[in-house]
Amino acid sequence: MAGSALVDTSSNPASLRISGDWTLAHYHDLKQQTSALSGQYDATTPVDLTLLRALDTAGASLLVELLGADRLGQLAVDAPELPTASRALLQTIQASMHDFCVPVKEPEEAVGIQLLMRIGRAVDAIWLDTLQLLGFVGLVLETLVLNSFRPKRWRMTSVISHIEQTGLDAAPIVALLTFLVGAVVAFLGATVLQKFGASIFTVDLVAFSFLREFGVLLTAILMAGRTASAFTAQIGSMKANEEIDAIRTLGLSPVELLVVPRVLALLVSLPILTFLAMLSGIIGGAVVCAVSLDISPAMFLSLLQSDIGVRHFLVGMVKAPFFAFLIASIGCLEGFKVSGSAESVGAHTTSSVVQSIFVVIVLDAVAALFFMEMGW
Repeated sequence: MAGSALVDTSSNPASLRISGDWTLAHYHDLKQQTSALSGQYDATTPVDLTLLRALDTAGASLLVELLGADRLGQLAVDAPELPTASRALLQTIQASMHDFCVPVKEPEEAVGIQLLMRIGRAVDAIWLDTLQLLGFVGLVLETLVLNSFRPKRWRMTSVISHIEQTGLDAAPIVALLTFLVGAVVAFLGATVLQKFGASIFTVDLVAFSFLREFGVLLTAILMAGRTASAFTAQIGSMKANEEIDAIRTLGLSPVELLVVPRVLALLVSLPILTFLAMLSGIIGGAVVCAVSLDISPAMFLSLLQSDIGVRHFLVGMVKAPFFAFLIASIGCLEGFKVSGSAESVGAHTTSSVVQSIFVVIVLDAVAALFFMEMGW
């Protein structure tokens, strides 16, 4: 039977009679009835629940709107004719409504304060990452020094395998990229210098830029994107699969087993790739000079030999081992930071690439200023 609610004015005083089934099936009609009763009764009007039949949470919510949670809970206690289930439901709703409180909205902070907080958190994160990197670099150096006196602990198979992956497999892309960049630098130099009748100095521009900066910098950036990310993904996957914990359980050092071979491999690969990048860039510049400026390869080599000293080549090459060590260390460290999920592997792989490129560029800028001040 559909539920109903009406004010019985035949009795004295008037009373509010609740009857029928107050369930979800009759919710629409009951909602209209309770809305129509607004203003026809007050808190002192007697309530008759004798004829109340079935009751569910939807009907109980309408009764709360009609009578209020506190009065409904009191009626549930004072109406022994109610079924036990209905009485328990009304008491539970009364208790929950009594305990419920609207959460207090925290005052919003000013935009300037929020900006300063974000800047502060970012600076703190950078500081902590720097400390972690310095500590990890010290740990790798300690392991390298200790193992240098124990040849039996050298893992040459792993080192050679990583040299192939980081050096030999990367040679084509390094050569192609630096060849194209050398051609672009020569073309731009020829376009600008031709206005001043100094096209011949395009040879010096290409050689000077690639021997001192572009060769090692482009190679290091490529290794940061290619190798550092690979190191992070490999070690991060092992961390996610708990293989790192298994290595420690076997009494082995993860740094000695996983990090040192990768560092040694990149220390060998990056200087070789840097030399290849220098040659490819100069060859790219020579091709453009031969095509656009009518500078023959023989003349190009003659100008290169007479104007460019060996010290420029050494300045570029001396930076390669430092870049290699930092790129490998950052890539491995980010791999050890992986927490165990695929999302964490992706996040730390991205972080390793960004950090490696940032550190390489900053270190290259510092080295350039140092060599300039030293007159080298």
